[in-house]
This record gives sequence, structure tokens and C-alpha cells, in this order.
Amino acid sequence: MAASSRNGRLKISQLADRSGVSAGTIKHYLREGLLEGDVVKTSPNMSWYPPDFVERVKLIKRLQEERFMPLRAIRDVLEDDPERAARLVELEDRILERALNAREDRWVSSAEVRRRYEVPQNVLDRLAELEVLTPSTRGYDPDDVAIIAAISRFRAGGYDEQLGFTVFDTLRYRKALEPLVAEEIRTLLDRLAGEVEPDRAAEIIASGAEPLRELIGAMHSKMLLAELKRERGRRM
Repeated sequence: MAASSRNGRLKISQLADRSGVSAGTIKHYLREGLLEGDVVKTSPNMSWYPPDFVERVKLIKRLQEERFMPLRAIRDVLEDDPERAARLVELEDRILERALNAREDRWVSSAEVRRRYEVPQNVLDRLAELEVLTPSTRGYDPDDVAIIAAISRFRAGGYDEQLGFTVFDTLRYRKALEPLVAEEIRTLLDRLAGEVEPDRAAEIIASGAEPLRELIGAMHSKMLLAELKRERGRRM
């Protein structure tokens, strides 16, 4: 077995050390069929594993703990294209890291939000309960502030509770946007992963945020006008 050792294969204890994942967890991955490759078994209690299992084990652990994927789903991903799965994880991490860094100094305190915008505290609290807003001890992130600013303008323009406009109206838009956003993420990752470097991919996605908001806003305005015309036609 010395020859196999010299060829770079690892005992399970070495695989555990290099991957940072316990031997017991690795054995569970093996039983679930998540680690398949050129494994050399020299006795009932001794096997030697290829070195590329190190990164594979790390990837499985990340998908399980950070993406909350069940092992069955992870197995399907790895069977399909393990290298692509690794690229997708790296790309997602870079995008999230870039987005979080961009927000780092742009949080606005709760007191400042109340000073800037004429939105009652009970409305802010209800929006947080609905998870439309996600305030923290630091206050509100830039997207939260933009939502609050928009609601403030809505209310100033006459969209108030007396006419039946409430915070629950925001749920209609979230429900409509959820499948669109999910499809958008899948499309972006599918087209960018492996085609450009992760940092460049993150730049492309960041540069598209503002044009995308403008595109959606313009299309919404156009569709709203068209629907009003159709409604008028139905009433004539």
C-alpha cells in the first residue's frame, strides 16, 4: 500500500484533516453515494482516497450548511457536474461578498429613518413583521430605506388606509417578484459561471442592478397603461 500512498491517496484521517470535516461525516457521505471515484480498499477497515476528494468534501459541506441543501439534492448536483457546482458556489459567494461590502457604510438608523420619512412606526413594525423590511440593530439597509421612501411617497400621494391601501399590498408585489427573481438568479448563474472570472461576473451583475430597476419600472408603467385601456374597452 506504500505505492498508493506515494501516489497521493489519503487515508480517511488525512482526508478529514485536509477538508476540515470529521471522519464520521465523511463516512456518511460515502454511504450516501456522494463520494465516488478511484478508491483503493486494502482491507475491511482500510481504504485510500483520491486527493480530489478533499475539495469535494468541502463542497458537500458548504452546500449542506450554507445552502441548506439535502444530501439527495447534493448528490444529484454532483452527479450532473461537480466542477460546475463548485464554480456556482464560488460565484454566489463573490456576488454576496460584493453586495454586503457595498452596503457596509450605507445603513441608516431607525431614528434617522423616522426623521426623514413620514411613515408611522406601527407601519414600519408591520412591514418588518411581514419581512418586507428586515431591520437590525444597525437600522435599515439601503434596500429597506428605498422601500420606506417609496411607501412615504405613496402615502403623501393619497395611498392611505382610508382608501384601503395597507402594508399588505406590498405582499402582492413580493409574491409576483419571487418567481421572477428566482428565474433571474438561475439564468445569471447559468450564463456566467465558468464563462468569466467570479470577480468580473460580480461586476456584471452589480452594473445591471440600476438598469434592471429602470427596465422593470418602465415595463410596469407601459403594462399599467395598456391594462387601463383594456379595462376601459371592456366597460364600453
